[in-house]
Amino acid sequence: MVASSSPSNSGALHTVIAVDDVRKAYGSVKAVDGVSFEVRKGEIFGLLGPNGAGKTTTMEMIEGLHPPDAGSIAVLGLDVRRQAPAIKNRVGVQLQTAALYPQLKVSELVRLFASFYDHHVPPDEVLDDLGLNEKRDAQTKTLSGGQQQRLSVALALINDPEIVFLDEPTTGLDPAARQSLWEVIRRLQGEGRTVLMTTHYMEEAEALCDRLAIMDHGRILDTGTVDELIGRRFSERSVRFRREGAPPGAELEALAGVSRVVEEDEEIALFTKDVPATVAGLLDLTTRAGTEPAGLMIRRASLEDVFLELTGRALRD
Repeated sequence: MVASSSPSNSGALHTVIAVDDVRKAYGSVKAVDGVSFEVRKGEIFGLLGPNGAGKTTTMEMIEGLHPPDAGSIAVLGLDVRRQAPAIKNRVGVQLQTAALYPQLKVSELVRLFASFYDHHVPPDEVLDDLGLNEKRDAQTKTLSGGQQQRLSVALALINDPEIVFLDEPTTGLDPAARQSLWEVIRRLQGEGRTVLMTTHYMEEAEALCDRLAIMDHGRILDTGTVDELIGRRFSERSVRFRREGAPPGAELEALAGVSRVVEEDEEIALFTKDVPATVAGLLDLTTRAGTEPAGLMIRRASLEDVFLELTGRALRD
């Protein structure tokens, strides 16, 4: 990967993005409604939420593409409203390359973007680092989805940025392409860069993000590491099984150790601090009814549980 001129992760607690009470409305729609958070140097920070949560609008205001109606945003200690040109030379923004000069060859597009900056990484080096050398002479419109996403990251890296913005970087990719791009994102962090990304994939947030903010309806509902987000709400483990043929809810609530019962689309979750007692009681209930709990599993609370707790609904692709 391209060597970064950014300082190392030793300053990881240094704030490089500060968002304070930012608001943005389009007519009567409050797209972003009082958002505040900080991103530290060298971390991967995620904005997690469903489509329409306000993630992209928040990201675009931080990038300087749209002015906030209220609140303040600082990137690398610079005010986004007043010092946007100075910021843009130090950050990289992932673009949707599928609609970007589709007739240009990959190498031509990367050289074009390199020409926008006084300082840039050699284009051939970026292509090599992103595994695109063999596609250098291909038109961008002929690339697969995963290759297009890697090209969009290559364009974001051409100016050797300190901060990289990635907006839903793996949407629409197959599992193999998604895993490949995850490795690229981890490598960016390994070079000392800071990554701010949006995603609506729970698995992606858990796999990549050092910290994340859960967003819905233009607001941030909570911020922290995955363990912090879970620990603030759940000290129990969950006993899970399929709903079909399950005992009545009142009987499940009365089982030993159960603090609450959550019924999801096709599954029931019993949250308990005494797993052996809960499982024993559940098996006794189902045995007497002549059934058994199908798909029985035990696990700790997850990020999905946190999202459900905060919003009252599951987050789906």
